[in-house]
Amino acid sequence: MAPELFYKNIGGVSYKADVYSYGMLLMEMVGRRKNLNALANHSSQIYFPSWVYDQVYEGKDIEVQEDATEHEKKTRTKMIIVALWCIQLKPVDRPSMHRVVEMLVSDVESLRMPPKPFLTPHQVQEDDYKANNAMLSDPPNDMSSSYEFGC
Repeated sequence: MAPELFYKNIGGVSYKADVYSYGMLLMEMVGRRKNLNALANHSSQIYFPSWVYDQVYEGKDIEVQEDATEHEKKTRTKMIIVALWCIQLKPVDRPSMHRVVEMLVSDVESLRMPPKPFLTPHQVQEDDYKANNAMLSDPPNDMSSSYEFGC
């Protein structure tokens, strides 16, 4: 589920939550597994998107199938890059579905790596905690100015 469904400081819920879900689905298809692997050999592999980002960023091949053709490897890399764009933490940083389709039909060489798309859940909770404390500890002098009503 998209982080904005849980953490209010990330952004409002919109169609970009569906883009996030699509990105996670792509990750599961590429990795042939769920995004959380409690039985991983290395702790860095527990959260698959984080592990796969590091692998692609470093130019390493993601071995899912031993006898994969060069075309299959390029397709897998393309799906990973698109998925990483889709699961950006902030909804505003995610592409539209129209852009996702454009990326999927383009050449992998034309795609650029996105920024690392996530914080750990602990970091997000800490940011949420700081935002809540700032609101509580620094109330505005004029209460009416703190609320905006609009149509």
